[in-house]
Amino acid sequence: MSENVTSEPVKMPGKYELIAELSKFFPQENSSTVVGTGDDASVIEPNDNQMVTSSKVYVENVHFDLTYFPLRHLGYKLATVAFADVLAMNAVPSQLLVNIAVSDRFDLKMVSEILSGVSACCETVHADLVGLDLTTSPRELVISMTAVGECEPARLCTRKGADENELICVSGDFAAAYTGLLLLEREKKVFEKNPGAQPDFTGMDYLLRRQLKPEPRLDIIEKLRQEDVLPTAMTNVSDGLATAVMQICKASHKGCVLFEEKLPMTELTFTTLKDLDIVHTVAALNGGDDYELMFTIKQSDFEKIKKVDNVSIIGYIKEEAAGYHLITGDNVQVELRAQGFN
Repeated sequence: MSENVTSEPVKMPGKYELIAELSKFFPQENSSTVVGTGDDASVIEPNDNQMVTSSKVYVENVHFDLTYFPLRHLGYKLATVAFADVLAMNAVPSQLLVNIAVSDRFDLKMVSEILSGVSACCETVHADLVGLDLTTSPRELVISMTAVGECEPARLCTRKGADENELICVSGDFAAAYTGLLLLEREKKVFEKNPGAQPDFTGMDYLLRRQLKPEPRLDIIEKLRQEDVLPTAMTNVSDGLATAVMQICKASHKGCVLFEEKLPMTELTFTTLKDLDIVHTVAALNGGDDYELMFTIKQSDFEKIKKVDNVSIIGYIKEEAAGYHLITGDNVQVELRAQGFN
């Protein structure tokens, strides 16, 4: 099941020549990038915009499992995760810095595969690689990324700013990535018991793609600007819908109501979760790994938001004393609890 391990190490002598060679796969296209890789530090000049940054560290066997994770997909996903926090500020990604620690289990081809995925994601959001460093690790693969973005001061969004009666919106659909992870973990257990077994993922391509190669939602940011919709608060949905909405509510000192029947989910996700004997609403609220956007808008923007594809209204903001609740399909109000990854 795994083809990611090799005995040919990355040679640390000549590291700077290696970094220079790998950096050639990352052409620069942003005017705010003054100095990229190849010097002691990068230089970024965002002009009149505000600079938004987010740093992430990913550790093998904590954040990803190379038993079933293609290295190119891994690079793409980790870059997506880094860019997701920049997008969640209503900012546009512009630069990325990457640090990789590898053991002698990895050869140059494997490192290049990871960076090819990073390069593909950078191309998707039109961001420049401005920092790249390689070092050694005793065993586990460790990757850190710092994403940089730009935003006009008037358009910057934080989790704080939601007000009573505003609408809660989300991009995309939910629980597919979590369902994909369940399938991968299930087949991994089969493989560990019988290394000759072949995984059965027939008809599950969408679920696997949502887990292994999520897409950065730059398209949503661009559509909101096209329709002149300025969210009042925004966050990245990485650890389930419940965690995300409570992050906005706590920062804004507000309560909320979500509607179970409004939570967007594909039929494939729903039926697969049912087959796995998992309640679909619980998976959507707490599953995680979606990397979609949640944001609040004024009711006056209702007609505008209807023109933005792939966005759903799932609830509304209430006063802080109301707390956080979900209205179920049979019209029962239950308290929301965040049970996502911590």
